[in-house]
Amino acid sequence: MSAEDINAGKRSYWPELEITGTIRNLSPELWKLQHLTSLYLNDNNLSRIPPEICRLEHLTYLDLSSNKLRSLPAELGDMIILRELLLNNNYLRVLPYELGKLFQLQNLGLKGNPLSAEILSIYSEPNGTQKLLTYMLDHLTVNCPQPEPRQWVVLEQPDRSKPIAVFTVMCYNVLCDKYATRQIYGYCPSWALNWEYRRKGIMDEIRQYAADILSLQEVETDQFFNFFLPELQRDGYDGIFSPKSRAKTMGETERKFVDGCAIFYRTSKFSLVKKHLVEFNQLAMANAEGSDNMLNRVMTKDNIGLAALLETKEAIFDNGAPADPAAARQPILICTAHMHWDPEFCDVKLIQTMMLMSELKTIAEESSHSFRPGSHAPDVNSIPTLLCGDLNSLPDSGVVEFLRAGRVVTTHADFKDLCYSTVLRKLSSAEKSGDDFTHSFKLERAYDNEVMPYTNYT
Repeated sequence: MSAEDINAGKRSYWPELEITGTIRNLSPELWKLQHLTSLYLNDNNLSRIPPEICRLEHLTYLDLSSNKLRSLPAELGDMIILRELLLNNNYLRVLPYELGKLFQLQNLGLKGNPLSAEILSIYSEPNGTQKLLTYMLDHLTVNCPQPEPRQWVVLEQPDRSKPIAVFTVMCYNVLCDKYATRQIYGYCPSWALNWEYRRKGIMDEIRQYAADILSLQEVETDQFFNFFLPELQRDGYDGIFSPKSRAKTMGETERKFVDGCAIFYRTSKFSLVKKHLVEFNQLAMANAEGSDNMLNRVMTKDNIGLAALLETKEAIFDNGAPADPAAARQPILICTAHMHWDPEFCDVKLIQTMMLMSELKTIAEESSHSFRPGSHAPDVNSIPTLLCGDLNSLPDSGVVEFLRAGRVVTTHADFKDLCYSTVLRKLSSAEKSGDDFTHSFKLERAYDNEVMPYTNYT
């Protein structure tokens, strides 16, 4: 930099560093340069790399070729954003299995090392880098302690001076087997992605918390009928299920592997009154009114919502049942949904959510008439409603805003200026409101970020 730049307080930025020559040892100061993204240490006389190299957590390129390395630190496996790791022309006979954790690695250079025939055979195959990483990750010994059991967070104590209905709810995306691939979850060993292994852990988790209502997403059709339903029936539950809409177009064999949504309820506390299926693609077709975006963007996504109108039983009440037996039989509407996943289709997620709330309004009004036949004007909020699901949406999204606030502006950025306003008006509870789309429910969040921080790691 010029003297003027230095005097002005400007700082140089050099994300790449090359150290080449006859270097035998590296200064510990090197590991403080945590801004580096590329490090060239090739063509030296290095016989070891210290484990402190893992402090360079922003490295995407590391060249250690043409040195005298006989071993590598296991900590290299912690540098998980590495894209290229060049180890050519060293004296390496073995590789630490921890290298298998480098799930973003695209190029691994190993030529010119006296590695075992097994390692070299895997490495020389087509797509050898990825196959070798998978092999090492699958053979890595995992010595992680079991996590501490999660504890219920008590936000408010119920008033136990009178009969009160108390129940617990669990919502869980169980990750359908066909989506649990090494291509998507490259940091996870193959054995841990295996459904036989995972389903045991899922069921253990469900049984540990023993919730009265379970809302599950990505449940395969075959797994619902042959695993989840029989297992949970033995534990005192019954359940309903519906696959994504594509199942209607498939043969019996293919249909078994279509995932969908499920709701389970403890039969000692609830009975099922009616099941309701919400098919977003069908609703998109019915409300398209010639809109190309509704037909080409929304209708092509076959996500679903599933609702169960339940009736409470006496066993749900703490501190004794109500004196009036009829008061023990209260309706409650349970809904689960799985919105479209792609971040590029934020408009679809928001429209699917609007469709869901519009359908729930119809269901709640019908149920209100059924349970309170004398009422003239049905009130959707007269029936307790519990909305669960995988919304595939961030806290600042239009989806969350619409659910939380009960409204979203017609010009919201998530609509992507795609001119949905006219066709979506009938989905709004206030059809004549020009600036907002609304829903009729008075929803409260189960918890806020102060109670449980938001996380998003896949």
